[in-house]
Amino acid sequence: MNKLLDEPLSLDLAAQIKSKAKTPFENAYKAALVTEGATYVQGFLAMASQPYQPIEHGWLEQGDRIIDPSLPHLAKNPQELYYFPAQRLTVKQLKAAIEEAKEDYPEDNPLPIYGASPYEYYGDVMLGGKDYLDAHQAATAQCQELVQRHAEQN
Repeated sequence: MNKLLDEPLSLDLAAQIKSKAKTPFENAYKAALVTEGATYVQGFLAMASQPYQPIEHGWLEQGDRIIDPSLPHLAKNPQELYYFPAQRLTVKQLKAAIEEAKEDYPEDNPLPIYGASPYEYYGDVMLGGKDYLDAHQAATAQCQELVQRHAEQN
């Protein structure tokens, strides 16, 4: 089941948390802390525009909808955004993972969270498990379909 992006709620939440450009994981984390019943999600975003490559991204899910607190910074038509989840965390799991990351790697940013090894390669990056690989492959296929669609229209 594909979840639908809730554009009004995404924009309201972005304003509420003062979301910043190029920080999708931090935006999603802040938003998760103030959104009851939300699940923090990491995965990939495919867009119907250049460069037609999957982008690692973070957002929220609440029921059957996607809430993206980074939406204002994407400058894209929301109907041309495709989300591919790789990992879902409750707020409790998210807080615990961040605390653990801060203890283990105090000099590093605790986000994004990649879970336990073994890690898989997706693209030329090795972070995340098989779920990341699967999400990356699905997002890559979507990007290729978007390139094809764009070529047919021009």
